[in-house]
Amino acid sequence: MKTTVSAKPATIKRDWYLIDATDLILGRMASQIATILRGKNKTSYTPHMDCGDYVVVINADKVAFTGKKLEQKMYYHHTGYIGGIKGISAAKLMEKKPEDVIYKAVQRMISRNKLGRQMMTKLRVYAGAEHPHTAQNPTVLDIASKNKKNKKGDV
Repeated sequence: MKTTVSAKPATIKRDWYLIDATDLILGRMASQIATILRGKNKTSYTPHMDCGDYVVVINADKVAFTGKKLEQKMYYHHTGYIGGIKGISAAKLMEKKPEDVIYKAVQRMISRNKLGRQMMTKLRVYAGAEHPHTAQNPTVLDIASKNKKNKKGDV
């Protein structure tokens, strides 16, 4: 019988990936990023360890929304005071801080505990095309081909 191999902190190898968010659908892109951050795309995946890779997202201000989500989607938070619920629409948040839209979408797909917070430190989101992580030599991921909807006639 073979034994199950569990990843240890010394054996985890982390890679850097670069994703261009231009014209990508927000939710589909966020689910791919969450999978990479969690490490589920690796054969050495271990549920109780942070096995994921680093992800750098550029052009966050050019991400696409489907339907009327840009106008109708709301992001809520509470101040802690009575009646202190605050909300901002996706359109206004895209104008103020487009990085937060992608960050929040990925954050809500990752577990809400200490391990999830540790995984979110490996996500870097930038509104423009420049990023300071060229020294890490990130591999460019083309998730656009996975995100396109199949039209009738496409195989």
